[in-house]
Amino acid sequence: MTHPPHPEPGAPRDLVGIGIGPSNLSLAALAHPLAELDAVFYEQRPRFDWHPGLLIDGATLQVPFLADLVTLAEPTSPWSFPNYLKTHERLFPFYFAERFHIQRAEYDAYCRWVSQNLPGLRFHHRVDAVRWNPRHDVFEVDHTRLDTPAGTPAHGRTRTRNIVLGIGTAPHVPEALRPLAEAPGVPVIHAADYLRHRATLLTAGHITVVGSGQSGAEVFLDLLRHRPAGQERLHWIGRTEAFAPMEYSKLGLEHFTPDYTRYFHALAEPVRDRLVPAQWQLHKGIDADTLAAIHDELYRRTLNGGWPDTVLTPGVRVRTAGRIAAGQVELHLEHLQQGTRTRLATDAVVLATGYRERPLDTILTALDPYLRRDDSGRPRIDQEYRLLLAPCVTGSAYVQNAELHTHGVGAPDLGLTAWRSATILNSLTGKEQYPLPARTAFTTFGLQPPAPRAAPADRTGQPAPATG
Repeated sequence: MTHPPHPEPGAPRDLVGIGIGPSNLSLAALAHPLAELDAVFYEQRPRFDWHPGLLIDGATLQVPFLADLVTLAEPTSPWSFPNYLKTHERLFPFYFAERFHIQRAEYDAYCRWVSQNLPGLRFHHRVDAVRWNPRHDVFEVDHTRLDTPAGTPAHGRTRTRNIVLGIGTAPHVPEALRPLAEAPGVPVIHAADYLRHRATLLTAGHITVVGSGQSGAEVFLDLLRHRPAGQERLHWIGRTEAFAPMEYSKLGLEHFTPDYTRYFHALAEPVRDRLVPAQWQLHKGIDADTLAAIHDELYRRTLNGGWPDTVLTPGVRVRTAGRIAAGQVELHLEHLQQGTRTRLATDAVVLATGYRERPLDTILTALDPYLRRDDSGRPRIDQEYRLLLAPCVTGSAYVQNAELHTHGVGAPDLGLTAWRSATILNSLTGKEQYPLPARTAFTTFGLQPPAPRAAPADRTGQPAPATG
């Protein structure tokens, strides 16, 4: 494997990555063999961790194992999942296991292996600010090293021609439940912390799971399996009209192709904003196998007569919540179709209420004068995942998994991670480092035939002038 040459002292980097989740780890892996590219990535956590609170035994990814960090852009990369298996002498066991969808814990272990062996990653580094220095035509990235011994300078600054933000998502807590979730000692936790609190949760007399997506289903199933028959005392509620399966038909999955991403990006902003919430079942439904496992477990508990002590009610929202006597939580519920309301007393609440993109504004405060925004005040992002900046900014700022409003439901999908990283690297270097297919779906989205891939746009969003 080749390694980038060490930069000259004081010379700016070619790329600084902010955050090391799967998106930027993918970018780092695909950037690694590009000898001309000097890149470094910063992450404030001490090591790679991918949703540790939801690595429940048996929980699988909802995408095939080929949706690793690199394969769908470069199958021969040494950072592929098959090479991870080979390195650990597990290729034959995996071959005979015949698993197309691997367990989440295995994906986490694979990513950690990449992060431990890939150069250029700096954990324990918190990025504090990013600014543009017009005098030197570089970005300045201020960071703090969090594991520096006492008495050693912890603050640093890296100069770079380009940046990429992969700061990921954060657990979302509904406004009505935020005071309880933030209060110490109150048994209201987000599913992101589920495994850390599971032992305590299982001692609670009654448990309520809020959220009708995949995480809610997995938490409910895990709690159900660990509660005695006839004494389950579990309540599962969610806002959606049904505990609905995720759209997983082969043509339906073509919404997670580059073809659909290009189509979505070209739509008018109001159309895109209407589409995203309407497509919830493409990415917020429940895996059919998980639904089947829940039904099987509930059915098994009826074999000796009676029904399990469980309540599963979709179409319900939590209006307000508060504490009552004996340390319980009271949820004020409303059924959205019936228009009826009730109260539910429970001993513990797990909020499987999903994740939201972390706002870029905090870290990009100093760049705000240069940012181009849409009618809703969100950053405009071109087809190549680049923030649209004022023409005076000669560097590029890319984003990963922060472009739902411009690129559609595939933005957080692991299946598009390698393709997005390759797109960014091709744009960044001005070369086709990773040849990408011109067509990826049988579906033709829209009445026009598939258009050829657009010429790279400049940093203001204007197509680059043709050459020839």
